[in-house]
Amino acid sequence: MPDLDAPDQHLHSLRDWVRYAVSRFNAAGLVYGHGTSNAIDEAAFLLLHTLHLPVDQLDPWLDARLLPSERAALQNIIERRISTRKPAPYLTNEAWAGGHAFYVDERVIVPRSLIAELLGEGLAGVVGDAEKVSRVLDLCTGSGCLAVLAALTFENAKVEASDIAEDALAVARRNVNGYGLEHRIALRRGDLFEAHAGQRFDLILANPPYVSNARVAAFPPEYAAEPTVAHAGGRDGLDIVRRILAEARQYLTPDGTLVVEIGTGRTQLEKDYPGVPFLWLDTAESQGEVLALAAGALSAIDRDQARVTGS
Repeated sequence: MPDLDAPDQHLHSLRDWVRYAVSRFNAAGLVYGHGTSNAIDEAAFLLLHTLHLPVDQLDPWLDARLLPSERAALQNIIERRISTRKPAPYLTNEAWAGGHAFYVDERVIVPRSLIAELLGEGLAGVVGDAEKVSRVLDLCTGSGCLAVLAALTFENAKVEASDIAEDALAVARRNVNGYGLEHRIALRRGDLFEAHAGQRFDLILANPPYVSNARVAAFPPEYAAEPTVAHAGGRDGLDIVRRILAEARQYLTPDGTLVVEIGTGRTQLEKDYPGVPFLWLDTAESQGEVLALAAGALSAIDRDQARVTGS
């Protein structure tokens, strides 16, 4: 005898399944932030991906009736999202950044860097002539998404990208190869600049860990599913940011630029480094979460760094 309450007995169109998924997600109290910000967008992404449809085109398919096998697949992905509490991109092995798709799994943080949007605009206001950018460094590369986007943005550039985790580099390598950029992007293992000794770059990008220890300890399951090393930035979240600021000048060309995502640490950084002329790069969804510094401006770091460390 069929289960009269089984979803596939009543839900026949994609519209039906979107409604059902949103209801289930809301009841389960899921947390978002890995490419979507609400239950509707999360449901659309998961269901469209499962049906092999464009993930940015929901309306054309809403009234499409689904095969029994498709309904079973949708029920499965909905229940997996609820039971595992993993971010949706870990379930689909796909995340989007800067309008491009990237492979992801639990070895890397889900791409969502604000720098991706800024690269899509060519880092306007920071990089004067994109054609003159010949060498780019991407620190804490994770999935390699920023390295790939940098290579696509600065077509004359060679890119180096590094990460402390070999597992992350394996994912980055898959994405670099997937875009056919293995001849322009070199992946290296190392702690920040240690894999790039003696080199100079026109542009250094960094999306380092910048979450405080207290916030990491209070993460909901979706964020706790990501590698802790990709989030943990110390007591106030800025330990690694400070290291980058202290060391970056010796790796930049005289006209080079450093761009770093720092989360909500602007007030603390400006307090710690009152003599540093930070340029704050806003995006459609953020203000004061990405900084830029010209190589010459980094000379002020040395003076303020001594005060911060007490040396």
